[in-house]
Amino acid sequence: MIRQIIQINEELCNGCGLCAQACHEGAIGMVDGKAKLLRDDYCDGLGNCLPVCPTGAITFEQREAAAFDEEAVEAKMRAETVAKSQVAEAQHHHGAQHAHGEHAHSGGCPGSRAAALRGTSCEGSTGSPRAVPVSKSTPIPEKENVSELLQWPVQIKLLPIRAPYLDGAHLLIAADCAAYAYGKFHDTFMKDRITVIGCPKLDEGDYSEKLTEILRQNNIASVLVVRMEVPCCGGLSNAAITALKNCGKMIPWQVVTLSTRGEVL
Repeated sequence: MIRQIIQINEELCNGCGLCAQACHEGAIGMVDGKAKLLRDDYCDGLGNCLPVCPTGAITFEQREAAAFDEEAVEAKMRAETVAKSQVAEAQHHHGAQHAHGEHAHSGGCPGSRAAALRGTSCEGSTGSPRAVPVSKSTPIPEKENVSELLQWPVQIKLLPIRAPYLDGAHLLIAADCAAYAYGKFHDTFMKDRITVIGCPKLDEGDYSEKLTEILRQNNIASVLVVRMEVPCCGGLSNAAITALKNCGKMIPWQVVTLSTRGEVL
């Protein structure tokens, strides 16, 4: 049938992911850092995605397209709700185990087992760690080969929602590539912060829901987001900002953008 449906200009799309979040039917997804119309029959043609696009990449067009299938959308949303509930329950159970000092038994991946490495509240430190705003003039200590990583795991997808080291923590949310682009990443950004990393272009799903729960269920002192200048990194900062808005708390935050040459922009 001929009907109104959205079209997305890939050249104008900056990969921020706002349209995918605004599309309640799930018709839009992020593919290789760009917004894509995944299925015609999921698009109702109402255009909730249009006003949130910062670059004007989304417009309406009249073309041959499958009819909007409301039943298919509802079935998809029910399946996603069940899946999210199962994941949230598993994460809550996983976090509760570590909060009470329990350890994973056989069958779990050792690489995703939560642990404080040093200098965190669950190792007897007192008070909140020091963390200062970052700028171009931030001094870099003259020491080498010293890791500033305070906990494990570091991947957003693997991090438990609750953990002792998150209490009073200054949280660093960083793009995977950032530490490779910026030579003094540990001293400048990671020092005295709990570090979590991710890549919205490579990881499936949206980080905002999990980050919201981390901020809501823990006493987070501040949030620093370090992203790259590339468009796909917009999804990381957008997820963090969405979490800050939805967590119900007033938490100081800052976003730092790095160039691919390792410059603080």
